Amino acid sequence: MRSNPIKLLSLLVVAFIFVSCSHRLSGKWNVNYETTSPGAQTVSLTNIGTMNFNSNGTGEKQLNYSVMGIQKQDNSPFTWKWEDGKYVEIKSDNSEFAKTWIVIENKRNLQRWKSTDGGSNVQIIELRK
Repeated sequence: MRSNPIKLLSLLVVAFIFVSCSHRLSGKWNVNYETTSPGAQTVSLTNIGTMNFNSNGTGEKQLNYSVMGIQKQDNSPFTWKWEDGKYVEIKSDNSEFAKTWIVIENKRNLQRWKSTDGGSNVQIIELRK
C-alpha cells in the first residue's frame, strides 16, 4: 500500500508547528535554590526537587528541602506566565516560590532567576533539564 505524500507532508507540518509552539520553559526541571542575606553566609541547596511547567501555563512543584534546620515541602500546583523574556510570574498558594522572578539566564537546558523576599534577602532559583 502506497502512502499519500501530501498527507505525509501535512502531518509533518502540523507536528512541526506543535513542537515549535511549545515554550522553552515547558517540561520537567530539577531545582537548585540559593538565598543570600547581607552580612550573612549564602545558603545553597542542590537538587531540592522538580518543577514541571506545562505549555498551557500551569504546573506542579515537588520540592522538599531544609533551611537552617527547618524542613519545608512544597507539593502544590501553580500557574506561570512568561513576561517579555525578562520575567517569570509564578502564582501558587502558600509557596515561597510564588512571586515574580527576574530571568538572569535563559537557555534550553538551564534557567536562572533572581528575586527577593520583599526585604533584603536575595533568592536565586536554578532550573536544569
